[in-house]
Amino acid sequence: MGSLILKTSSRFLLIIFAMFSLFLLLRGHQQPGGGFTGGLLLGGGFALHGLAHGRRAIEELLGLDPKAIVGCGLLAALASGVPAALGGRPFLTGTWSAWSLPGVGKIGSVLLFDLGVYLVVFGTILLVYLSLSEE
Repeated sequence: MGSLILKTSSRFLLIIFAMFSLFLLLRGHQQPGGGFTGGLLLGGGFALHGLAHGRRAIEELLGLDPKAIVGCGLLAALASGVPAALGGRPFLTGTWSAWSLPGVGKIGSVLLFDLGVYLVVFGTILLVYLSLSEE
């Protein structure tokens, strides 16, 4: 497998990548960023961890099938359009709540859509990496 430096640093880098990807996800519905870039960053962190520790380490760390992650992301993106449709507006029109979270802003269906994109991109990166690393 990888070098000692890569094995040691990949553990810390995965945590840093995960935290920054969540930052991008939560910031994305108000400013540039969001689900796509956050999912890419998290997938890259897991791929780096896999390069250092092997495919089995990713599977043990994740505990889920990447296809299930993609499916959950698709369901979340689909569900984000339901509030607007129930309110008589076009499907996937953004709806916003009256309250907001500090540092995040107003919570709305756009955040749920971004979360869906985040999960789809992350799961797809994992699927590609795991299929390329098959023994």
